[in-house]
Amino acid sequence: MTQAKVWTLKQHFTGFPKTGDFQLKDERLLSPKDGEVLVEAVYLSVDPYMRPYSKVWMKEGDVMIGAQVAKVIQSKNPNFIVGSHVITHCGWRTHSLSDGSDLTPLLSDWPQDQSVSLAVGAIGMPGLTALYGLEEVCSIKEGETLLVNAAAGAVGSVVGQIAKIKGCRVVGCAGTDEKVSYLKELGFDEAFNYKTVSSLQKALEKASPDGYDCYFDNVGGDFSSVVMPLMRPFGRIAVCGSISMYNDITTQTGPYIQSHMIFKQLRMEGFLCTRWEHRHPESLRRLLTWTREGKIKCREHITEGFLNMPSAFMGMLQGDNIGKAIVKM
Repeated sequence: MTQAKVWTLKQHFTGFPKTGDFQLKDERLLSPKDGEVLVEAVYLSVDPYMRPYSKVWMKEGDVMIGAQVAKVIQSKNPNFIVGSHVITHCGWRTHSLSDGSDLTPLLSDWPQDQSVSLAVGAIGMPGLTALYGLEEVCSIKEGETLLVNAAAGAVGSVVGQIAKIKGCRVVGCAGTDEKVSYLKELGFDEAFNYKTVSSLQKALEKASPDGYDCYFDNVGGDFSSVVMPLMRPFGRIAVCGSISMYNDITTQTGPYIQSHMIFKQLRMEGFLCTRWEHRHPESLRRLLTWTREGKIKCREHITEGFLNMPSAFMGMLQGDNIGKAIVKM
């Protein structure tokens, strides 16, 4: 018998999440039966998608959704040896019991000098999202100019670095001067604090007077309305997120983008990285190679302790993190 803890959604969020929206519960897990595996969380991920998806995927009382890097601590399944690490989407749990079907082993050649936490970061879902958004949705080409917002976050920071690998000019924006400095360290050609500029439009025009070929959108809302007139003809827009709208109580409206899309013949596409799941192994190895070569630099915002899951989640939503936000057990 294993004593586990879980965080549940006590009540659906209204506006920005509050501490009282979550509830910590105990859970008892039996020892694994034949074919089963008991895993223990090592690093848990907190991500923006959890906020909107909670409305669609969850009912009150459900365990909070999310991925984690876990360690196999008991196993009666020959495919998972004790001490090995896996990725599981079991949510905000300290321990979980599995038949193995929902566990993904880390890459077999994972280097010892890279933290396994990167498997929920740059060498995991955020990295895959950046890669597919650029290659499959934007079809980005050498010499083009890319704009990415929320550029110091888990996805945006990798987007910019991959675009530089591909020989592109990269403009990024973020919400603090410290984040802007980080973007410059990563090699972004232009970076600015969108909260302190007098005019977002003028800042974007100054950063790229000739406009933008590709726009990787993590923010949505008013920001994207300003970008549309600045897109070049036949520009491509990858819609990854809309974090500026996730906590709205009143739905935002207009301005509307159809005229810009028609006259400039733009292509805008929303996407989920699971569309290319069949390519994950190959893509993860590319991300791992770039990381080992120093072409992708990874920064993590680590919160210690499972009891701090809600505060880590809320901090991420309000932009406390630079790079990937994770919770370390």
